[in-house]
Amino acid sequence: MGSVPLLDGRWILPLRLAFVTMAITVGLITLVGMWGLGLSMGAAVLLGGILAPTDPVLASGVQTRGGVSPDHLRFSLTGEGGLNDATAFPFVLLGLGLLGKYDLGAHAWRWWAVDVFWSMGAGLLIGATLGALLGRLVVRLRTRHQQAVGFDEFLSLGLMAAAYGAAQICLASGFLAVLAAGLALQRVQEQPRTHTRADANPARAGGAAAGLAVDPDHASAAMSEAVQGFNEQLEKLAELAGVLIVGVILPHALKAAQGSHALWWFIPLLFTVLRTIAVSLGMLGERTGDRMAVPQRAMISWFGIRGIGSVFYLMFALRHGVSGHLAQQLISFALVTVAASIVVHGVSVRLLMQWYMRRKAEG
Repeated sequence: MGSVPLLDGRWILPLRLAFVTMAITVGLITLVGMWGLGLSMGAAVLLGGILAPTDPVLASGVQTRGGVSPDHLRFSLTGEGGLNDATAFPFVLLGLGLLGKYDLGAHAWRWWAVDVFWSMGAGLLIGATLGALLGRLVVRLRTRHQQAVGFDEFLSLGLMAAAYGAAQICLASGFLAVLAAGLALQRVQEQPRTHTRADANPARAGGAAAGLAVDPDHASAAMSEAVQGFNEQLEKLAELAGVLIVGVILPHALKAAQGSHALWWFIPLLFTVLRTIAVSLGMLGERTGDRMAVPQRAMISWFGIRGIGSVFYLMFALRHGVSGHLAQQLISFALVTVAASIVVHGVSVRLLMQWYMRRKAEG
């Protein structure tokens, strides 16, 4: 994602999916929750906020692999998953506020001012600033002083922790801060210089990889590649941890759901009808002349995989005082939905992506 310029038109669709489609999904789940599940408005909005975001980690089968011209479908789904965890958070807070578990302010002014506008804007600004500053500092230390070489794993983890922590302290979105920090880090430019000290010879740095890490013409690219490689491994570990957590808690959720038949019609409705409606409305006005437009829209509609973000927001709601029968309902709907998504989307992703790429190659 970092290889695509921030002002490039390819960002329009991921932004529409993350903001418009996600908001419509919350609204549709809210309507179904109130009229079909018998929930109060606050509980229905909270359920929508928990289940609306798609997961950027579990959707590894459709993630973009980078490059200057990433596939439009992969780029859009990756961008949506990275952004909509943050855009769903205000709706979680709104649901908690309607339930009396969070202070929205008079006429919801605090929610609009702090939780929506400030949270998103400040999160992006904090993350982009930290990512750019840290990236430039590391590249300068490596190319000018041959220091801070290696330990890219700690660079990645440290940047994520610093961005998320700084955003939380400033009441901003930690998810957006981490995303912006990663994008800014990948866009750090090289710092070539005409005269290089004799002791700065890359050949003396210990191997080809270390040599590139301190080469003024390749240092930032080497840093980005190393960090991206570690992040991919970290995603696999996070995916495994998320699946294990859901698997451990799922029996409790199924036990709590005994006697409730709503799950068995709600989940198919969410995966097919609600997601399709939300994507179609969110993509209104998109270019449709391309032969691959219809398959792309169908794939985007189907791959709305739910995962770690939903579990995080569920735990957030429970921590903020949601209890009793409502807590049992939220646990059941969230965990069973995530488990079902992991199974049905995980089984179908490889076959459908192979079909999509084969059809694209034939065109």
